[in-house]
Amino acid sequence: MTALRQVSPQAAVCICYVAAMFMNGMDATIVNVALPAIAGEFSVPASATSAVNVGYLVSLAVCIPVSGWLGDRFGTKRVFLGAFGVFVLASALCGLAGDLTQLTLARVLQGAGGGVMSPVALTMLFRAYPPEQRIRLSRVLLLPTAVAPALGPVLGGFFVENLTWRWGFYVNVPVGALALLFGALRLVEHVEAREKRFDVLGFALAAPGLGLVMYALESVAGSGLGSPHVWGAGLAGVICLALLVKTQLRAREPMLDLRLLGDSSFRRASLILFACVAGFLGTLYGFTLLFQQGLGASAWETGLVTLPKAVGLMIASQLVGWAHRRFGARRVIATAMLGAAISFALLNAISAGDFWFAAFVQLLTGFFVGAASAELQVVAFATISKSATGGASTLFNVQRQVGSALGVALTACVLAGSPGLDGYHLAMFVSAGFALVGMVLALRIKEKAPERQPVAVAR
Repeated sequence: MTALRQVSPQAAVCICYVAAMFMNGMDATIVNVALPAIAGEFSVPASATSAVNVGYLVSLAVCIPVSGWLGDRFGTKRVFLGAFGVFVLASALCGLAGDLTQLTLARVLQGAGGGVMSPVALTMLFRAYPPEQRIRLSRVLLLPTAVAPALGPVLGGFFVENLTWRWGFYVNVPVGALALLFGALRLVEHVEAREKRFDVLGFALAAPGLGLVMYALESVAGSGLGSPHVWGAGLAGVICLALLVKTQLRAREPMLDLRLLGDSSFRRASLILFACVAGFLGTLYGFTLLFQQGLGASAWETGLVTLPKAVGLMIASQLVGWAHRRFGARRVIATAMLGAAISFALLNAISAGDFWFAAFVQLLTGFFVGAASAELQVVAFATISKSATGGASTLFNVQRQVGSALGVALTACVLAGSPGLDGYHLAMFVSAGFALVGMVLALRIKEKAPERQPVAVAR
């Protein structure tokens, strides 16, 4: 207990952030490897298991917009621990599910917890550290946001082949329980605005808008791009989001503070990260299928080959601080995005049984994506005031989730339209194209000294 008291509030935020976000990030990919096993145990078609992911991601998207208001109104510690608790409970329910319906409902609950937990965790982290210290957070930021999705297929393959798919959810329970206890004892409460009004109209448009768009993007893989319900949901979602933009720019206390996009650093970094995660998740989804279905590898072999991606991400976390001081944000991000584009394209050069080359390319993709994403999170919040951090975190996470879903959806569309190895190769080039877009945007970043020029964004 004495050692626990010696943990500083800043360190406590880092520990809770890593634990919560690591679990959340890993769950986004660990389930993909387990879907065939889930279909087999529940005796349902493989296509039916898409509801497990769609339910999670739609719930996540619906709940993200309200997270900023909840954290500001009721306190970041209280809201974070509550959402984290829901996530851990839902993980246990997923493992105990007796049929596909129960599993899908538990995943919806898990997505609700994750949708609130992620932005509030990021808000706590950036409020705990001033701008001049944030580049040193790169090691913390990369672990949950980039390494966890890369480790998901590895653990998923191990659980499926050696234990059961249920352990992909059970593993969250003991880790989550310890993190919750630690957070309850060491996190410091912060209430930004007790009288902050709830934007009912904003939520009424944001929730269905983001939910329907995410549903449409995720349904492409199972239903195809020509499906009427995919287009219907997507069109309805876009209409809601268009109305949302109009109302949010006029609201005094908006649900999503779109005026934050007026800050050039935040806007550019958000757009680049959108392109980065779209390409990264597209390759993560596409390569998993390519290596198993196209090249005949097992789930466990695929997981092992993707493991060097996590190693590359961790190497990047050690070097990005030095690179930032030596070359500046613009050069680091532009070079990293170019490297990511090249490494994504190199995935097409992998052949059956070529495990060492596949591992090397995965190492490269992890390194370049890691360097870019760590730098981007620092640049995005460099000129955002403490009072606006909650809204910025919400908006940042919305773009990250939509970008991830778009990358997977476009990969699924390409694979559906071009069966065979040619389709997989084209999908990797599409992901490389996202990275090249990010590189072009990175060249427009203006170098600043944020610690000497803080800019508060007007609300």
